[in-house]
Amino acid sequence: MSNWYQLDVAEVLHRLGSEASWGLSTPEASHRLEKYGFNELIEPGLKQSWQILWEQLSETLVIILIAAAVISALLGDYKDGLGIIAIILLITFLGFSQEYRAQKAIANLKQLSAPNVKVRRDGRVQEISARRLVPGDIVLIEAEDIVPADCRLLSISGLRTQEAALTGAAEPVDKNIQRLTNSEVMLGDRHNMVYMQTIVTYGRGEAVVTETGMQTELGHITNMIQTVEPELTPLQKRLDVLGRWLAIASFALVGIILALGLLRGEEIKLMFLTAITLVVAALPEGLPAVVSIALALGAQQMLKRRALIRNLPAVETLGSVTTICSGKTGTLTENRMVVTVLDVAGRRLDLAAHMRWASPVVDPSQASPFLLSQPPALALLLAGATLCNNARLEPDWEEPRYFRAVGDPIENALVMAAAHQGLWKGELEQTMPRVGELLSDFERQRMTTIHQLPTALAEISCALETVWHWHREIGETAPYIAFTKGRIKSLLDVSSQVWVDGCAEELNEVRREQILTAYHQLTQNGLRVLGLSFRLWQSLDIAEIEQDLIFIGLVGMNDPARPEVRDAVLLCKQAGIRPVMITGDHPLTAQYIAQEVGIATGDFILTSNDLSHLSPEALGNLVEEVSVYARISPEHKFNIVQFLQRRRHIVAMTGDGANDAPALKKADIGIAMGINGTDVAREAADMVLLDDNFATIVAAVKEGRIIYDNIRKFIKYILSSNVGELCVMLLAPFLGMPLPLLPLQILWINITTDGLPALALGVEPAERDTMNRPPHPPHENIFGRGMGRDIIWIGLLMSFVSLVTGYLYWRSSNPGWQTILFTTVTLSQMGNALAIRSERDSLWQIGLLSNKPILAAVILTLVLQLAVIYLPVLQNIFATVALSPLDLGVSLILSTLVFWGVELKKWLMRRRHF
Repeated sequence: MSNWYQLDVAEVLHRLGSEASWGLSTPEASHRLEKYGFNELIEPGLKQSWQILWEQLSETLVIILIAAAVISALLGDYKDGLGIIAIILLITFLGFSQEYRAQKAIANLKQLSAPNVKVRRDGRVQEISARRLVPGDIVLIEAEDIVPADCRLLSISGLRTQEAALTGAAEPVDKNIQRLTNSEVMLGDRHNMVYMQTIVTYGRGEAVVTETGMQTELGHITNMIQTVEPELTPLQKRLDVLGRWLAIASFALVGIILALGLLRGEEIKLMFLTAITLVVAALPEGLPAVVSIALALGAQQMLKRRALIRNLPAVETLGSVTTICSGKTGTLTENRMVVTVLDVAGRRLDLAAHMRWASPVVDPSQASPFLLSQPPALALLLAGATLCNNARLEPDWEEPRYFRAVGDPIENALVMAAAHQGLWKGELEQTMPRVGELLSDFERQRMTTIHQLPTALAEISCALETVWHWHREIGETAPYIAFTKGRIKSLLDVSSQVWVDGCAEELNEVRREQILTAYHQLTQNGLRVLGLSFRLWQSLDIAEIEQDLIFIGLVGMNDPARPEVRDAVLLCKQAGIRPVMITGDHPLTAQYIAQEVGIATGDFILTSNDLSHLSPEALGNLVEEVSVYARISPEHKFNIVQFLQRRRHIVAMTGDGANDAPALKKADIGIAMGINGTDVAREAADMVLLDDNFATIVAAVKEGRIIYDNIRKFIKYILSSNVGELCVMLLAPFLGMPLPLLPLQILWINITTDGLPALALGVEPAERDTMNRPPHPPHENIFGRGMGRDIIWIGLLMSFVSLVTGYLYWRSSNPGWQTILFTTVTLSQMGNALAIRSERDSLWQIGLLSNKPILAAVILTLVLQLAVIYLPVLQNIFATVALSPLDLGVSLILSTLVFWGVELKKWLMRRRHF
């Protein structure tokens, strides 16, 4: 059952067949272990090597290449077959090695170890492995413990747990043991329950295990992940469609050319060999290799920027993203509480300008006590909040000269704020040692500590100096001072005075209303607000200490936004990408952070409660408008991503908690945090941010766009060149010409032009407008935006120039006509490669040397072509003849017409846009 929170303690124990004072007997525990199994999550393991290999070999283009290699071998064209096999091996190696290494890296990140847990069995407390827990076990938990299973609380003492990884709420949750009567209580509001892998930050308690393993809330999330079927990325879909169409078109054209050749009386064996060679020439067999290499290089670039790509297509998918759904805690924020506002009667101090205040560590030699120039009550507020506090300062593990707070996140924030002002907890406690305490609980919602006052003014802290003078003036000689911190309404209930200008005044209705107004103003800004009161005390009796207190002021704190996030969000919007916050946190907190980082400007927020009352049609319409979702359950996160995808969005989902995992898996690309992220989230993600830096996503988006642009450039280059070759072979018979290109010449063009120049296009630098434009339509045809038209006219121009040149030399009975045509086709493709490096800018604008690999590839291709023409051994192989300088010059000049044609088209495009 899942409604344990609706039952009282006695009913829970009865249903589980357990006793709080005895627990389970050892035989009964063993029986239940056999029945329910080990308390562990069943997660899918790493893919087997053969599975990764099969995925690489089952791509459409790769299958076509395998078929082409087999046919080549059957026809005796072993060189061609071996060349294709080499390309297949390269493609497979790149894809296999990247995914295999990514899986190993994830395995290294995953550090699951079942901790030991204190459990009461047979009436005594013992330690066992958390794996061996069963429903009905009585467990004992305390601060810094990881909750080992889902449990119903039986008894507590100031218990507080951090549930951000499960619910998304940044603040620790105060617990109680009272049953809840409402049947629809959100996970984060079930205060009498604790959940697997959440962390105890304060207090202690006893609980009975209600669910273990896959039956826990974390187990349900894990199960949701495993039911989500992975989808092909936009690039994979486009290339799959491209492969099928190219196969159909290529075989159709080659069939026509084969028929025409046979009708002309060409030798059957030669025409069959030519046909299979043309199949290879027509198919962009280098495309999978270039795509894999481009993606692998992109993955390497991202790894340098601390982002681990788990599978290669994820790099390009980022470039197609239209919406980024981000969690708040730990993703947009730092996942730690920081004091931002101090408020005492008559004065509020906003600490946003004091950046050092928000640092997670403090250097004792660089404390900045600017509060010394402020009203003394502000220093008293911080000093009291530090003394009434169980957090401690410890040397930082990375830099021992710095100190950081260890304990409950809220108490950590108070201690750190005081330390930055030179109010060190250790020194304060040495001067005023704690002699008594009353821990917080859910009903009172406040904590009190009693401290011994020094006997001499010289020993007193400057923060307490005004209190010292005041209590001497009124004739009191109390040896103790008590500080009480807690929720505002709880403190006001037990306070009768308020501290104003160094004196205690009556807490009348006017004063009370002023305090409540200040409290509401702070909470409207998304802050967690605590109050502090004090009183002088004559004895160590704590029975009635929490009454007639003197209210000092308010402390406002929040989980601050990461400093780099605002710029990253603005860049996303500039790039036409819509950021959306989806969090389990409080709506006011979510709204404040969303506005601070620039995700939202309005106040329209939806919660899970709102979503549960919306029809699927209404939600489908709202997802285009809503930018902030708060108090969202894992199921609703999943649904939001799903509805965005139905609206044809390419969705990236960032997150670090287990509650994010189903949406991470469902999204087109899931992005998990590597440092603060849970193992469940990392397993579900396509990419892991090793530095948990939201700005890294923006860099990944840019990298993805560069890669997709370069893949389009390569496709345009290779297909326009292939169209040129096919048109030469198709049109020559209509001019009465013999076979214009021999099979080995076609293969040579195929190897030289589809090889290094094409690969060099894969590393072309970013276009100048890469991040200044919206993402291209996610479901656009790969030939969209005029690329199909460009392929046809460039191919026709290339074939026209080559064919006309060859035809004129053939008609003049020049024995080198075929060599001239062969050379013109080859070098025209080099001009094509240089010209299409940019969609709009000329070669001179982007710089001839801005992509040195392609310049080197063009020069090398030219040298190799000259070798084929002039070296006797290669002349015999490729049936070429040495060209005269004049003929070579004619071929070189005419081959540049393709380059100038593309440059002219880009010039007209630029002129039209200006």
